Amino acid sequence: MSITLEKDASGKQLNIAIEGVFDFKLMQEFRKSYNTAEDVECFILDFSGVEYMDSSALGMLLNMRKSVGSETRIVIKDAQPAVGKILAMSRFDKKFEIES
Repeated sequence: MSITLEKDASGKQLNIAIEGVFDFKLMQEFRKSYNTAEDVECFILDFSGVEYMDSSALGMLLNMRKSVGSETRIVIKDAQPAVGKILAMSRFDKKFEIES
């Protein structure tokens, strides 16, 4: 499990790629990934490598939304079917943009 960060050329978009299991063990690293980002207008959460996520990951996403504010775009993209189902059942499409 790991998190990889990459800013686009403008510095306004930050891609956060998560690999493996997205759970409580990633809390500090995940929080740091967006809290230390300056002048970012859009966060892209690449979930293509997320094999599983639990309720603590949902909580971390909600904390991220609260921390960066409602005006900042957060896009969750390429979630595996099982992870996408968790996001849909939790109605996260109301707070985040979800792209398959």
